[in-house]
Amino acid sequence: MKLYNTLTQQKETFVPIEEGKVKMYSCGPTVYNYFHIGNARPFIVFDTLRRFLEYQGYQVTFIQNFTDVDDKIIKRSLEEGISPQEVSEKYIEEYFKDADALLIKRATAHPKVSEHIEEIIRMIKTLEEKGLAYNIDGNVYYSVEHFADYGKLSKQSLEDLKAGARVDVSDEKKSPLDFALWKKKKDGEPYWESPWGQGRPGWHIECSAMSKKHLGDTIDIHGGGQDLIFPHHENEIAQSEGCCGKPFANYWLHNGYININNEKMSKSKGNFFTVRDIAKHFDLEVVRMFMLMAHYRSPVNFSDELLKQAETALDRLYTAKYQLDYLLENSALETASADEKIWIDSLSQYRHSFINAMEDDLNTADAIASIFELVRNLNSNLSESSSKEAIMAGKKLFAELTDVLGLAVKEKESKLEENIESLIAERQAARKNKDFKRADEIRDQLLAQGIILEDTREGVKWKRA
Repeated sequence: MKLYNTLTQQKETFVPIEEGKVKMYSCGPTVYNYFHIGNARPFIVFDTLRRFLEYQGYQVTFIQNFTDVDDKIIKRSLEEGISPQEVSEKYIEEYFKDADALLIKRATAHPKVSEHIEEIIRMIKTLEEKGLAYNIDGNVYYSVEHFADYGKLSKQSLEDLKAGARVDVSDEKKSPLDFALWKKKKDGEPYWESPWGQGRPGWHIECSAMSKKHLGDTIDIHGGGQDLIFPHHENEIAQSEGCCGKPFANYWLHNGYININNEKMSKSKGNFFTVRDIAKHFDLEVVRMFMLMAHYRSPVNFSDELLKQAETALDRLYTAKYQLDYLLENSALETASADEKIWIDSLSQYRHSFINAMEDDLNTADAIASIFELVRNLNSNLSESSSKEAIMAGKKLFAELTDVLGLAVKEKESKLEENIESLIAERQAARKNKDFKRADEIRDQLLAQGIILEDTREGVKWKRA
């Protein structure tokens, strides 16, 4: 398997530290609100990578943290009139609701900052002892100039960073590039006792401390959004490698940005969407399908039109899934014929093309294309006259490949049937209103999903192609 490593800026053959095992860390949400569509992309991408590695036989230890100590959480607690802990617990619960709807598996562990204060303090003390951190009146900062490799992930030199740094005359740091490891307590904020007085951790130190505790000094894969390369991941490297003297992560993976209707998502532009907002209009499995239809490193444009295209594609997968169930139930033959056995053997080509795509830097777009090629083959070669053995072979391979992507895993058909009946009703209304263009569009839309409409004297009937 080859993965594009942000650290080296090239595709590299993936070789884990320990044979058969993978240690993987991905940055989780700051739990002060429902997570937005930009957050959803790395959650889906690294869940899919984890699924594929497990499919390949690796034992994966996957850590995704919750940032439950943060300025935004404190601000939200004041707005809602509840404690910061209540805010974080509320939105952790809401995170899991949306993550479940996106078919994201639980991580091996979801550590919280508030539960790792001891580890954070220990790491800061080590950095201080090594001359990489300094205390100014209860605020502890990392001294960037004392870490020789600073900038190696983002490919920025210390000189360029200094030239672009914003200088605040009231800033107590020795250098504008230095960043907070420990923040002195302010009135009304949560705090913990430390060697530097009462306070709380800075943002960057949490991931270094939690990764070290749960995965050790060096991990195989660290993932996150492209926006985290600098400063967050750059600072994680400085902290972890400065503390331990070992490489922090061997492979750094970053997903591309999301634009909304061809514009960068931002609250000021009013094009900021939470996943919970989108769930009012689309099943969230559609969002997963949408994300995986593009390569994870490519920027993607997010719009209702593109979501509807993803919805149509997902419905095609469900139509294929339920058609296989129907054929299996109605087939009268048990054993495959000689010709069917040859056909069954030929199905392995789709597994190979799927795996080749996924091993090429997690190319889910091409992997999905391989699944649709399989579906076309199944539609052409299976019918009620096929043997159960042949139908089951197609069904097993379809389930095997879609499961890796976390797609078409629901067993109930009711939702699909409701969608079809709703579209048929809309078509009937369009015909009544002499809107024949819309009626034809709906017929074509259903046909693309493998649904054939028949206008009879008894009304409109539908069947699978």
